[in-house]
Amino acid sequence: MLNALVTYAAEEAPHNPLIPAWYDILWSGVCFVIILGVVWKVALPKMYALLDKRSAAIEGNIAKADEAQKQAEAALEEYTRQLAEARTEAGEIREAAREDGKKIVAEAKDAASSEAARLTAAAHSQIEAERQTALVSLRSEVGTLAIDLAGGVVGETLSDDARAAAVVDRFLADLEASEKAAQ
Repeated sequence: MLNALVTYAAEEAPHNPLIPAWYDILWSGVCFVIILGVVWKVALPKMYALLDKRSAAIEGNIAKADEAQKQAEAALEEYTRQLAEARTEAGEIREAAREDGKKIVAEAKDAASSEAARLTAAAHSQIEAERQTALVSLRSEVGTLAIDLAGGVVGETLSDDARAAAVVDRFLADLEASEKAAQ
């Protein structure tokens, strides 16, 4: 019987190697359906869950990035505003400092002028006092010399104070008159 089966199989039409036998197609179809069912029931839901999770994460990150972008823009605007305010305030402070500097310089000039005027007036009064002192000293010395000379010329001593004072005054008056005439 085995012989009969082998001869029967050999007598059948020639077999095409590119087309599988019908039982191979059947068993391949069964295996495909089982694998398709497992993929459909197990792997595909997990894949969808994973893709949904990644999609949500990406959308969340995009939303966070948008929010961060808005916050960064708001912070930049705030920084720009504060910088402009700081520059304005610095300009005002600079102008106030210039004005204060001008006032201080003006006050220092006024103080220096008044101090110079006070020192000049003090110097003039001191010079006038020294001139008066020198004049008094000169008068007394000139008077003494004049009395001595007059005593030598006249040949008598002028010991009387009233007379000596009159001679000195007359001598000084003559001296001043000669100075005025010389000028």
